[in-house]
Amino acid sequence: MTHLAWTHIGPSILAAFLASTVEFVEALTVILAVGSVRGWRDALAGTAAALLVLLLLVCVLGSALTRVPLNVIQVAVGALLLLFGLRWLRKAVLRAAGVIPLHDESAAFAKQTDAMRRHGLASGWDKIAFAAAFQITMLEGTEVVFIVIAVGAGGTGLLLPASIGALAALILVAVAGIILHRPLATVPENALKFMVGVLLSAFGSFWFGEGIGAAWPGQDWSILLLIAGFLATALLAVPLCRMRAATAARLAR
Repeated sequence: MTHLAWTHIGPSILAAFLASTVEFVEALTVILAVGSVRGWRDALAGTAAALLVLLLLVCVLGSALTRVPLNVIQVAVGALLLLFGLRWLRKAVLRAAGVIPLHDESAAFAKQTDAMRRHGLASGWDKIAFAAAFQITMLEGTEVVFIVIAVGAGGTGLLLPASIGALAALILVAVAGIILHRPLATVPENALKFMVGVLLSAFGSFWFGEGIGAAWPGQDWSILLLIAGFLATALLAVPLCRMRAATAARLAR
């Protein structure tokens, strides 16, 4: 690969990996709660069934995109990816500023465990365990599929790097869950969401511009400048949001 190609491939792998890690960690928390309370057989069966559906979805959508003109894909996917990234980045900034609370995987695990205990244990096939594991894997996995497809749709040959990033995240989180057998509460989830928001926003801006025929200075290298720009803006927004929240709190007294 040339150095120029890696300005697309490297960020594609990284964006898919970080975003998928966040989603898989959240799914793992629920799967662990279901398995520990209701048994692992049906919880893992539900997880495997959802992963199979998601894999088929990636194959179908990836194949369909090859029949759509690239500029149309770049405009549509770029706009969606930008909106998606800005949503993640907004929440990450507000959490970093203390405006909204951080996501607590330990609390989520305890809540899900209590919910599973309220249902009576089943003899034989446990449809509740299967359905709960299937639902959370599909819910979080659908976002992963969207990100993989969106990142991969930005240019020819990028679907494979994006898929590799998501697969690496899946393997990492699955292995960690098997070894630790508890929620990954120490994962810096908000920091990951912060970086994912920056990367997706940068990709979305770049591909939207490419789709409408904008001439980016430095061509592919503009992606790195966009990443730096979104990161700097978000970092500056954190203390501003913190000061605004503190001012609003004082005025409310």
